[in-house]
Parts: sequence; C-alpha cells; structure tokens
Amino acid sequence: MATEAKKETKPNTGFMKPVTPSATLAAVIGADPVPRTEITKKVWTYIKEHNLQDPANKRMINADAKLEAVFDGKKQVSMFEMTKLISNHLK
Repeated sequence: MATEAKKETKPNTGFMKPVTPSATLAAVIGADPVPRTEITKKVWTYIKEHNLQDPANKRMINADAKLEAVFDGKKQVSMFEMTKLISNHLK
C-alpha cells in the first residue's frame, strides 16, 4: 500500500491581503485596512445587529442610511449583489 503525499493548499493571498475601505464603507465597518474576508464578516455583523435582513426573504438586505450609501442608493439588494457593491468601495 503506497502512501500518497498530501497536497498542501495555499490560502488565496488575494483575499487575505488587507484592503482599505472607502469613507462610505468605513462608516459601517471602520477605517482600518482588513482582508476582504473580514470585511464581509463585519458587514454581516452590522446587518444582523441592526436587523436589516428581510424577514420574508433572508437573501435580501434592507439598507439603512449607511448601507444605502454603500449600495449606490439602493434600498434593497440581494446578498450576492451586496458583495459586488462592496468591492466598489475597496482600495
């Protein structure tokens, strides 16, 4: 029985590299540079703390004033559209 060498998976350094949020996004998550994965976690924490998920359809996010600015003025976006709109606010 031959033993196979395990392939080591390298983390995607593009997602782990700290990025700087725009002033608009910083109002929601803070101004410190953080990896994209942390930005997503912080935005979800904000959404849950402020009860912004649509109760009828959990995939939809109802924007408050701060998130509406991040979402290009949209009152409601899907969670998939949200990640695209957030990426526009990263440097």
